Amino acid sequence: MAHSTLARRRLIVVGGLAVALAACDRGTPAAPSFKAVDITGADYARDFDLPDVDGRQRTLADFKGRVTVVFFGFTQCPDVCPTTLSELAAVKNSLGADGDRVQGVFITVDPERDTPELLRAYVANFGAGFVALRGTPEQTQAAAKHFKVFYAKVPGSTPGNYSIDHTAASYVFDAQGRVRLFARYGSGAEALQHDLKLLLGKGSGPGGAA
Repeated sequence: MAHSTLARRRLIVVGGLAVALAACDRGTPAAPSFKAVDITGADYARDFDLPDVDGRQRTLADFKGRVTVVFFGFTQCPDVCPTTLSELAAVKNSLGADGDRVQGVFITVDPERDTPELLRAYVANFGAGFVALRGTPEQTQAAAKHFKVFYAKVPGSTPGNYSIDHTAASYVFDAQGRVRLFARYGSGAEALQHDLKLLLGKGSGPGGAA
C-alpha cells in the first residue's frame, strides 16, 4: 500500500511538472523559421573593418538599424556574384520603403584587379545603396578567415587573366548588427525575401520582429 501511494505521488509530481513545462513552452515565442541556415550566436563572421571605395574605414556599426547582407566576390566573376547581387537588388525593390532598411555590402577578394573606380561602377549596376569594400591582400585574407570564406586564384592563359574560386554564399545580419543567417547561392530571391521580411519584423510567422 505504501509503495502504491508513493508511486501515485510521483506520477502526480511528474504530471504537474509536465503541465508547467508545457505552459512555459506556450509562453515562449517560437524561433523564426528561416529559409537560410540560422547561425545566430556564431563566434565568427561578427564584423569587418575594411575601407570602402572612398578610403573610409567601414564596420558593421556603420549600418546599425539596417538588415545587412554581406557577400565576398570579385567584379570579373561571370555568374555567382552578379546573380547574387541582382537577387538582392530585386528583393530590396520588392520590399518598397522597407528596402531602404536593407544594406548590401560587397567585399572584393580580388583587390589586385578591383580598383576603387571599378568597384564603384560595379555595385552601381545593382542600384543605389550598395557599398563595396576593398582591403589590402592581407586585410582581405584576415576578413575572409574571420567569415570562414574560402577563395583562391585559378590560373588563366596569362598572369593577369585568372579567375577566383570563392565561397558562394551571403551572410545576413539583423538591425542590431548580429550575424543571423548563412544564405547559400542558388536559394533564390523568394527565400531571401522571406528571411529579410522576418528580420525586418514584417514576417507573418512567430518571432518575425527578430
